[in-house]
Amino acid sequence: MSTDFQLNAEKREDMGKGASRRLRRAGRVPAIVYGLDQAPEAISMTQNQVLKHLENEAFYSQIITVNLDGKSTQAVLRDLQRHPFKSYIVHMDLQRVDMNKPVHVHVPLHFINEEICVGVKAGGMVSHEVIEVEISCLPKDLPEFIEVDIANLNVGDSLHLSDLQLPAGTSLLELARGEDHDLAVVTIHAKKGGGEEVEGETEGEAEEGGA
Repeated sequence: MSTDFQLNAEKREDMGKGASRRLRRAGRVPAIVYGLDQAPEAISMTQNQVLKHLENEAFYSQIITVNLDGKSTQAVLRDLQRHPFKSYIVHMDLQRVDMNKPVHVHVPLHFINEEICVGVKAGGMVSHEVIEVEISCLPKDLPEFIEVDIANLNVGDSLHLSDLQLPAGTSLLELARGEDHDLAVVTIHAKKGGGEEVEGETEGEAEEGGA
């Protein structure tokens, strides 16, 4: 875990849709923190600090420190609601975590070496079947992303979940469900259609026209 995300929050006393609208008009994001057998807390933080953090994709998968009334709580982002066409956040759900217990988090995949991939050089096309995976690990071991090296894939080749190089201390929840859950992550497909097929159709049409 290399990125330190801090949210400075205030308690929300007024509840309901009207109160949330007033908060958003004041440039704040209504949110809730729950979990660890503690009562949920209604909080808010400024839109600016949330939007700034959202520029970093790791914010969606890393531990977030929520500072409230002089105390700090570690949490992960569980839900984020954006306005459908305006650039502000409508609501956030944060789940408390115990730093000594495993957490389940979705982590993005970063595909590398596509430009030198054997199959791409042979004319194939890269198909990303999965763009994120759900992992289990202690909070201190949470990666910001998992790299997927496709340099050696040829046309027709695939990499599966079981082929991923996971950071130490992490495991894939999907694989724990059984061998039939070893999904393809990325595949190199042959390009559909081609010049010869098109020419054949054109020649056939020409013959028909001349008959």
